[in-house]
Amino acid sequence: MKTLNRRQFMKQSVGATAALMALAGPRVFGANDRIVVGVMGVGGRGTWLAQKFAARPDVAIAYVCDPDSRRLGSAKESIEKAQNRAPKMVQDFRQMLEDKSVEVVINATPDHWHALGAIMACQAGKDVYVEKPMAHNVWEGRKMVEAARKHKRVVTVGMQSRSAPYVRKAIEILRSERLGEIHLVRVFNQMQHSMNKPAVRPPPPEVDYELWCGPAAKPAHNATPTWLNFFEYSCGPIPGDAVHQLDLARFLMGDPPPPKSVTASSAIRVLRDGRDTPDTQLAAFEYDGWTLQFDGALWTPYLKKTPMELRDKDLLPNWPFNSTRIEVFGTRGFMYVGRHGDGWQVFDENAKVVETSTGRQGDAAHIENFLQCVRSRALPAADVEQGLQSVLLCHLPNVAFRAGKGSLVFDAQTESFPNAPEANQFLKRKYREPWVVPERV
Repeated sequence: MKTLNRRQFMKQSVGATAALMALAGPRVFGANDRIVVGVMGVGGRGTWLAQKFAARPDVAIAYVCDPDSRRLGSAKESIEKAQNRAPKMVQDFRQMLEDKSVEVVINATPDHWHALGAIMACQAGKDVYVEKPMAHNVWEGRKMVEAARKHKRVVTVGMQSRSAPYVRKAIEILRSERLGEIHLVRVFNQMQHSMNKPAVRPPPPEVDYELWCGPAAKPAHNATPTWLNFFEYSCGPIPGDAVHQLDLARFLMGDPPPPKSVTASSAIRVLRDGRDTPDTQLAAFEYDGWTLQFDGALWTPYLKKTPMELRDKDLLPNWPFNSTRIEVFGTRGFMYVGRHGDGWQVFDENAKVVETSTGRQGDAAHIENFLQCVRSRALPAADVEQGLQSVLLCHLPNVAFRAGKGSLVFDAQTESFPNAPEANQFLKRKYREPWVVPERV
């Protein structure tokens, strides 16, 4: 994939959209046909998504799958309440993939299962809604794109701010050049986070631990409660949450090609609790004509996300102490932008507020967009290719940290680091048979 200027990138994106729209799906949906859905992973986010999909009259949740059988009962109850029928409950998601009546898979598993679960669903002829961060590593992300295109599947990523109307209004302002030329965008993800050290005990009998570990290593202790803090299973809690803002920053800036380089400083400075992912992460990504700066930390209790109950109200965050804000610096003006309904504000050269918009969360619109694309075969708002380009911004500073490098040059054509072979080893993971992402998907 060669580096493109913005005009070339937009031209190719439009061409890809038109090509995919021409693809015939496995089924022509009637106006009243229900889309049959299976859910893979019913932790907090997976159960929430299952409820939202089940509440729609055009969806039927047929399966709920989780290797931890303790989760199945509560998920079944909430889904049955939403759709007035009980889904099938299974530990092994492959039973769901074998059922040809299932047309869509929601993949809300831990990070290490995103790629293989999505690829297997594509190979089985299912469209996929996969949660963020899209891929555990760069190579897996590219294989997810290849699988979606080869098998002509609609694959969207749970980066729902792309579907929020208030974000579209912010983009209109940026395109109008009211802020002048934009040369710096700052993304923040700072909050308080902690974990208990992994318990040295066997997994509970209700958990199919072989299946839960899947592509990752199978340790002697029970890794399930603390997976987010270890590279074996995760991108880490900082980028795993910040990918929402990193993706939103890319969206605001027109979805540019990958950055040319990253300069990063990451460390475990406060939370010395056995994790191997950083609790402090700073990075600067260099694009043509502008820089994306990222600041992340897990030990700042005074910086907070907007509470869920306030995100759909006509309120603005306390911007300096909002833990998930974006700052856009122009030569004539400045803009705060928030994710998940937080709205935005524009300031002029005298630091005077000149325009304000509150927001609403994009979840419902994001689900609607995905299901419309399942019917039309168009590319969704958070298409798998954009998912890869955004999760790349999670992986680059992680690779720099793990390879002991302060900066890395990234070759977008080969999706590798031409001058740092010690960094290239972290572009792909070691797999555990039989849970291997294949070269040919």
